[in-house]
Amino acid sequence: MDIVVPDPHEALAGLTDGATLAVGGFGLCGVPRVLVQAVLDLGVTDLEVVSNNCGVDGAGLGLLLEARRVRRVVASYVGENKEFARQYLSGELEVELTPQGTLAERLRAGGSGIPAFFTRTGVGTVVAEGGLPWRYAADGSVALASPPKRVERFPATADPAGVPVDHVLETAVVADVALVRAARGDRLGNLQFHASARNFNPLVAMSGRLCVAEVEELVEVGTLDPDSVHLPGAFVHRVVPLTPDQARDKLVERRTTTPRPTGQTTSQEDAR
Repeated sequence: MDIVVPDPHEALAGLTDGATLAVGGFGLCGVPRVLVQAVLDLGVTDLEVVSNNCGVDGAGLGLLLEARRVRRVVASYVGENKEFARQYLSGELEVELTPQGTLAERLRAGGSGIPAFFTRTGVGTVVAEGGLPWRYAADGSVALASPPKRVERFPATADPAGVPVDHVLETAVVADVALVRAARGDRLGNLQFHASARNFNPLVAMSGRLCVAEVEELVEVGTLDPDSVHLPGAFVHRVVPLTPDQARDKLVERRTTTPRPTGQTTSQEDAR
C-alpha cells in the first residue's frame, strides 16, 4: 500500500497535546528537521520528547524547546543546547537522563514488544539507586528525583565462569508518534539511512505507534535491494518526500578545519 503523504503537516495527523514524541538523529545528524518544523507549525504542546539529545539552539528539537512546547525529555545527554540546559537547571523542564546504550535498547524493546529488560549498565550508580535529578526547583534544590529501580542478580553472560552479578531493570519506550529521517525510501516505507544518520533512527521508528519518515530521495517499490534495507516498511506508517532544497539543507554542529597551506587551491577554485 502506498503510504506517501506529500504534506508534512498532514502526515502528522494524530499528534495531539501531551503526546510522547520519539525523534531520530544524533546531534544534528539524521534529524527529521522538516517534520520537527511541522510539529512546531501545528502548535501542539505539553510534549514528552524521547531522543538521544535535543539538538542545538535554533535547530531541530531546539525549536520546540524555545517555543515551550516540551514538558519532559528522555535523553542521554544535554549536549551544546544552552536553552535545554537553562530550562532543566531552572526547573522549567523535566529531564530523565539515561545511559545512551540503555536508551537505544529501551526504544528497540518498545518496538519489539518487550516491556522491560535487565542490564548491567548503571548498577551501583544513581541510575539504579535513584536520586538522579529529574526536575529542579527555582532555588536550585531537587524538586523531583528518579526513583530506585529493581536490581536482580544473574550470571554474567560475558564471564566464562558465569559469576552472578547485579543487573538493573529498565522499561521499554513506546512513543505515540515517532519521527525519523532517511536517505532513501520507497512508497511502502522501506528505508535506507546514510552512514551515521542511521544512529537512533531505526530504533526510534520501531518505538512509535505511528511512525512518520521524511526521505531525501523517494524511489519506486522494488528499487531498493532487500538486503540493503535498514528498516522494513512494517515499522513505517507515513512517508514524506523532501524537496531537493530540503534534502540539501543540512547543518554542521561544530565545524573544525585546518588552515590551507599558502598557495594551495581547492578543486572548485581550480575549475573556476
